[in-house]
Amino acid sequence: MTDQIRILMVDDHKAFRNGLRAMLASASDLEVVGEAEDGAQAVELALTLQPDIILMDLQMPTMNGVDATRRIVYTSPHIGVIMLTMFEDDDSVFSAMRAGARGYLLKGALKAEVLHAVRGVAAGEAIFGSALARRMMNLFAATKPAAPADSLPELTEREVEILKLLTLHLTNQEIADRLIISLKTVRNHVSNILNKLQVADRASAIVRAREAGMR
Repeated sequence: MTDQIRILMVDDHKAFRNGLRAMLASASDLEVVGEAEDGAQAVELALTLQPDIILMDLQMPTMNGVDATRRIVYTSPHIGVIMLTMFEDDDSVFSAMRAGARGYLLKGALKAEVLHAVRGVAAGEAIFGSALARRMMNLFAATKPAAPADSLPELTEREVEILKLLTLHLTNQEIADRLIISLKTVRNHVSNILNKLQVADRASAIVRAREAGMR
């Protein structure tokens, strides 16, 4: 079949490759065209086989999956690399993304999730496991910059932090609870913020924060 998705499997554990091969063989639109035991071999086979998809382990001898992905995507950007690994920490996920991986799944993923990822990435999508996708969204939400570094130079780091919480319309007590400081300390910080920004109230301070790029 000319419309089959051609797959290269990369993992240093033969037993895992065997199980993965059996899983992929159950789908008529998928074809495993090669196997590699490490990243260096994966780079060579990717160049010669030119698969549509590579299922790539992260930690392997000789060359790890991130370095292999970077080299493969550089020479063959049309190949969709999906990391299929046991590692779910943020550093591993984002290292893989920066290297050019278009998918990231854990090895415990269900068969349906693996097949969905392979077909989705082959169609040009970026696919991440549901649990990882939620964590990524939470991480991006939690790491939004409070404001450009020099946009409110008159405020201290703590005052910028509190101003950001003011933009979320939190009360002084809610801010105190979140930062684990006293209510009186919060009031003092808010008063200092209003004075330094030369505004009359919290609403005006929030407007100043928005103008400075705080979201």
